[in-house]
Amino acid sequence: MMTKRKKILLISGGALVILLVAGGIFFFRGKKSSNFDAVTVGGTDARRQNTIKLAGNYVDVGEYDRALNLLDGLLIDNPDDIDAKSLLLQILGMDRNKNSNDALFEAQRRLLEEQRQQNAALFQNQQNQAALNQQRMSGDLIAAMEADTARRASMQAEEDRKKSQEAELAKASRELQEIMRRINNLVADGKARLVSKDLEGAAKLFTEARNTMPPGETRFESQKLADIADAYYSYSVNNPNTSGSREAVTKATEYANESVLKDSTQALPHYVLGRIARDANQTDKAINELREAARLDQNNYLYSFDLGRVLFTSRRYQESRDSFQNVTKVNPNFEPAWYNLGGTFRMLNRQDDALASYRQAVAIKADYAAAYREIGRILLARNETKGAIEAFSKALQHSNNDYNTLCELGAAYSQAGNFVEAENVFKNALNINPSDAQTNYNMAVVKLGLKKYTEAISFAKNAVDSNPTNAVYVYTLGLVCEESGATDLAVAAYQKAMSLDPRYIRPRINLGSIYLSNGKYDEAIACLNEAYSAEPSNFEVNNNLGAVYAKKENWSYSIVHYERALSAKSNDPTVRFNLARAYAGTGDLEKAQTSYQALLRIAPDNWDAMFELGMTCISLGNNNDAKRYLQDLLSRNPNYTGKAEAERILRSL
Repeated sequence: MMTKRKKILLISGGALVILLVAGGIFFFRGKKSSNFDAVTVGGTDARRQNTIKLAGNYVDVGEYDRALNLLDGLLIDNPDDIDAKSLLLQILGMDRNKNSNDALFEAQRRLLEEQRQQNAALFQNQQNQAALNQQRMSGDLIAAMEADTARRASMQAEEDRKKSQEAELAKASRELQEIMRRINNLVADGKARLVSKDLEGAAKLFTEARNTMPPGETRFESQKLADIADAYYSYSVNNPNTSGSREAVTKATEYANESVLKDSTQALPHYVLGRIARDANQTDKAINELREAARLDQNNYLYSFDLGRVLFTSRRYQESRDSFQNVTKVNPNFEPAWYNLGGTFRMLNRQDDALASYRQAVAIKADYAAAYREIGRILLARNETKGAIEAFSKALQHSNNDYNTLCELGAAYSQAGNFVEAENVFKNALNINPSDAQTNYNMAVVKLGLKKYTEAISFAKNAVDSNPTNAVYVYTLGLVCEESGATDLAVAAYQKAMSLDPRYIRPRINLGSIYLSNGKYDEAIACLNEAYSAEPSNFEVNNNLGAVYAKKENWSYSIVHYERALSAKSNDPTVRFNLARAYAGTGDLEKAQTSYQALLRIAPDNWDAMFELGMTCISLGNNNDAKRYLQDLLSRNPNYTGKAEAERILRSL
């Protein structure tokens, strides 16, 4: 058997999720050292018969490697031994079937452990990009996501301005009050004309209001000019991409600038100019104007909120965070501020704070689907799949047509190993968008996990047809073909994936494994060496190279690669076992002994290692140590499959 760990990338919406499908660990079947044959009981023929019988017993209990080791020794002594050759061919057929059946079982067993180890690095860029895309809160996005809240906030700000102006009006003389009331009515009537899209009528009323301003009342005049500017800007937002919109922006700019000239302490005209600059992608001007508005009126949280959004899209995340935190202090019940604060924390890699902010947003607004989705993404990146599934499900309760959230829920079920639920979710997603390459790809992965290989091939082909240059999709098609037994198609797909992305090592690892299992050792070495050149420290690459060199009995190269595999996973018991056997293959029995002992420290119940350690001690002349290991083996595991052989050896010591 050989290491054949296959990676699948589950892609959905803005998140990237990992699923690993693995095969069995390779136990190379090289010949035993001749030193192991030193202890015999009875004549040569009796030994041969006992060996064949013992090999048959190993076959009965599924210990194919141990049986093959015994038969290898007989065939080295006599290559024409018909009984040994017949049993050998039988075992190879069984072993091949066993390896195929065990591969997916082993994959599922190791799925969650390896997901968590791999997710962090691969998710970081994708998650950051997802957060960035989510947080690019343009005027259109605000209108779509936060329309009601933003409208309520604007109405509250308007109400506050009216109260302030009424207070000033009360202080004026009776004659001045009449002039101010007339101007207020003219401005209000002009706003009403804008609502009915009568730009010309509004302009006449606003001009009359401007010409009626009482002398010496610069503060009042500045306030009214700012109100007019704000009204024009609101018209441009509500009527985008029209000639009237462009005219309104020009008028808004004119009135806002005049307002600032009249009284530079007014916050509203700076706010209008800041939003106009933002919409025109004049980022520095927008930041300066919005910052000035927030400074002049610290109680109007919309000023700090819009400043925070512009700072965010400018990637000035720390300043953006400060602005959103200011908003939450002024109005802790303004849920968009908590949502956007969560986005800045994510970009600052403060995931705990981001999660707390999103949770505060949904505590205020229970149907905040976007915030639930972000909670799900953070939890999924942490492999907290239960919480992620709950969060994505909540998001879908309040936004049941959100395709990306549906796909991410499917990915969460997949990561949790619940392929049945994942299958149902992706089926619903494909009903919405049947040609989506990513969702077809994800469904192929799920079908693979459910061992529905024919269906998996169909979905993998759909993904490749939709995006034929995606090396991951082509690799996955090869993977499902290999699992279904269509090896020739798998080889073609792996070769295609390699040509699409020369740095992609997954198809090289799998193709090398196919060559290895088919005895094409030189082809396997060539393929795996290409993967090695790309990732010289990769565990699977080195483990498989160690295996193929062991097959060729090139023990020195085998040892080099097994040692490098251990550098990547120092406590992997299988590699330590294989390394010990490789040392034995070179005749370096002292290193073999040390490796067996190191293995038993981390895997004390590896009975085969204990048996082989005892045999190694015999070859080194350490009979007392050998007796101790073999007696300990039989004492702790009286049903050990090699019990008869161990007892025979003990009797000879």
